[in-house]
Amino acid sequence: MNNLIRIEALLAGSRERVLSHAHLEADPALVAEGWERRFSADEHRAREAMELYSQLGYEVRAEPLRPEEMHEDCEDCKTVVALQFQTIYTRKR
Repeated sequence: MNNLIRIEALLAGSRERVLSHAHLEADPALVAEGWERRFSADEHRAREAMELYSQLGYEVRAEPLRPEEMHEDCEDCKTVVALQFQTIYTRKR
């Protein structure tokens, strides 16, 4: 029963989280070079997306998540997220 209470508390907290503009904003230096931010994903999904975008004729790159892309409430997981997640950018060839 104690685990159920923890899970309910976790779910309630996650419903209150909203991504800010900083979480969704592209790297300005990459935008200036013509890159478009697509999304952030774990390494496996990032590889799949990169392959798909490449097949669609895009140049593709994956960048480590920037600190401002991580939610402030995630202090304990920032290192893990930074090592395992990437932000995908594309641009027309």
